[in-house]
Amino acid sequence: MPLPPLSRRRGPRRGARTPEPDPALDDVELGVARAALAQGRWQAARALLARTGDDWDRRAHRITVLALEPYAAAWAHEWLLAEPGTADAAVLHALAQVRRALRGKEDRDPARRACRTAAALAPADPTPWLGLLMLETDAGPEAVRIFEEIRARHRDHHHAHHLMVARLAERRADTGPDPLHEVYDFAAWAAEQAPADSPLAILPVVAHAERYRVLAARGLVPADPAASGHWCDSRARDVMKAAFDWLLEWEHDGHPRRLVDLNFLAHAKVCEGRGAEAAALFRHIGAHATEQPWSYPDRDPYRAFRAGRAGALGLRAG
Repeated sequence: MPLPPLSRRRGPRRGARTPEPDPALDDVELGVARAALAQGRWQAARALLARTGDDWDRRAHRITVLALEPYAAAWAHEWLLAEPGTADAAVLHALAQVRRALRGKEDRDPARRACRTAAALAPADPTPWLGLLMLETDAGPEAVRIFEEIRARHRDHHHAHHLMVARLAERRADTGPDPLHEVYDFAAWAAEQAPADSPLAILPVVAHAERYRVLAARGLVPADPAASGHWCDSRARDVMKAAFDWLLEWEHDGHPRRLVDLNFLAHAKVCEGRGAEAAALFRHIGAHATEQPWSYPDRDPYRAFRAGRAGALGLRAG
C-alpha cells in the first residue's frame, strides 16, 4: 500500500527537485495570506495579523513564514508607505529583512536596525527580538541578552527556545559526545521552568537532535542518525520517555508549532527504534513534515520523513 502524499503539491518527476516541507504547517489562514502576499496583496497579511493579536507564539510563526516569501520585504515596505508607523507592517518588514540577511542578500546591520525600529513601535511584542536572535551566530552574551528580552515579553516563547538550543549545541563542537553538555542543562532547565502543560517539555528532545547535528557535521558520530547510537544511551531514553509521556497527557492541538515538536519526537523515536511510538506520532503529524530535524546532518528532509514514516507504519514508500 503506497503512502499518501505529503501535500497537495505534485510529487517529483524523474530529475525534478524533491518537494520541500511547508513551513506554514497546518495553518490554512496563513497559507491563504502567504499566497496573497506573493502576489503583492499585503492586505490579507494585515487582516491575518490583526486577527492573531497577542497570541505571541502564533504571531511569531505567522510572521516568520510570511517573511520567507521572496518579495515580502518589498510588499511590507509598500504597506508601510500606505500606513506609516503600522507596527504589524514594521515587524513583517523587519523579519523579511532578517531572512534576506540570513540568505546573504544583504548585510545584517540594516536588518538589526529594522528589528529595533519595529520593537519601538510594538514594545510588548517579542517578535522583533526574535528577529534579532535569528541574526546571532552563537549563544554569546548578546544572544543571551536578546533571549531575556523575549522571555520578558513571553516567558515560554517556543521559537526562541528552539533557537537558543540550536546555538548552544554549537558550543565545544569538537569535544565529541558528552552527556553533560550545557545544551542538555539548558533544555532541562527550560522544561522545568515552564508550566506543566507547556510544549517546552519537548525541548530536551530538541537539544538531543541539535547536538547530533553538530557532532555529525564534524564527523564525530555516524551521518546516519538511526545507526549512530546517539538516541540509545540511558540519558536519551529517559528524555524520550518523559517527552512522550508528557505528550500523552498534555498535547495541545491548537499550538501553532506543535507539529515542529511532533516531528522532533517522531524523528527521535525512529532513531531509537521505537516503531509503535513513532507510528502513533506519524498519525498525528499526517502530511506535515518539517525540515528540522529530518535534514540532519545533510539529508533530504522530505525523503527522510517519508522513509521514517513508511518504516514506522509498515508501509511502502512511494
